[in-house]
Amino acid sequence: MKSRLALPDVEHLSPEQQAIRASILATRGNLDGPFLAWMHSPAMASHAEKLGSFCRYQTGFSTIESELLILCVAAHFRCLGEQQIHEPIAQRAGLSETVIASIRSGQPPSLGDARLQLLYRLSTELLRENRIGPDGFEAGLAAFGERGMVELVGIVGYYTFVAMTLNAFDMRAD
Repeated sequence: MKSRLALPDVEHLSPEQQAIRASILATRGNLDGPFLAWMHSPAMASHAEKLGSFCRYQTGFSTIESELLILCVAAHFRCLGEQQIHEPIAQRAGLSETVIASIRSGQPPSLGDARLQLLYRLSTELLRENRIGPDGFEAGLAAFGERGMVELVGIVGYYTFVAMTLNAFDMRAD
């Protein structure tokens, strides 16, 4: 991964950095993305790793649904690093190349599934307006419940943190 921030040298990690590195590798299998930057602050990396693990693997949303949300964030922030990491995952989860390309270009995708359409609508409204209006909120509440709405906002918020990190340090695949 390329970055304008010095990436930690595995041979010279502090005990705290070694512990968080081991935890990240155990849950994700790699240190791609923002974790390379976050390793400079092991305590922050530890908290971010736990929240990220929840947002990615433990919400009530399916993989295709959460990856759609992540790609909406990546497109909003024009975050190449996030796109490089999550577009292949989204495609394996079932989003077509056409849908992924539409999201990347900021165009509303053609989603046949009503849940996916609503997730797209709510996430892009939240990102664009910094809130979800009454109509969208009521539709989201009816479709996803209170837990789902909280988790939707959590996924968008966490991946905004990821996008900001990747963009600030110009982190992306070589």
